[in-house]
Amino acid sequence: MADFLFEPYAPVTIPIARGGLFAVRRIYCVGRNYVEHIREMGNDEREPPFFFAKPADAVVVGGAAIPYPPQTDDFHHEIELVVAIGKEGADIPVEQALAHVYGYAAGLDMTRRDIQAVAKKSGRPWEMAKAFDHSAPIGTIEPASEIGHPDTGAITLSVNGTVRQKGDLSEQIWNVSEAIAYLSGFVTLKPGDLIMTGTPSGVGAVVKGDVLEGAIEGVGHVRTSIV
Repeated sequence: MADFLFEPYAPVTIPIARGGLFAVRRIYCVGRNYVEHIREMGNDEREPPFFFAKPADAVVVGGAAIPYPPQTDDFHHEIELVVAIGKEGADIPVEQALAHVYGYAAGLDMTRRDIQAVAKKSGRPWEMAKAFDHSAPIGTIEPASEIGHPDTGAITLSVNGTVRQKGDLSEQIWNVSEAIAYLSGFVTLKPGDLIMTGTPSGVGAVVKGDVLEGAIEGVGHVRTSIV
């Protein structure tokens, strides 16, 4: 038995809709994947997809509340389709990409927008804007064997009952198959990996006391509140 310096952390898990747990390995996020969101962030061109990452322990499940994070005065919501990888692969062809998907969920890519703005202006990494504690609330994972592979359907986010974000999965610039194929050219995807696939327009700030409710048609819901 290994003599650990300290007790290893338990794996981060997400409930699966029909029973069981999905153990999270890595979280990859697609940047700028909806045209209107690109425009609202001051960009207007179709570029190859790019990715940033969040740590597995950024995941929050079960509708648990999240704390307003330190070092920001501009804390934003971003509703996203989350892809759960269930089969290992590298350099995956587009036409074979969906065979690597276990299921899907609704998730939130919470963002310290002011820190991100400084990083973008300075050409620095985004980690402290994106990869902080409690930055990835995620709903229950629905197996693709049950719901298929949704490529259309409303994706919405409400704050205190008022709709802030509203789009459709069909508006993604890079669909799930293309994102998987492109990402797998850089890293080997393995079971337990998650891909957050970008957000539609309407991102905005939240404050303590706000209740966030996201929904993706045919996939599920995600809920959290800010404390």
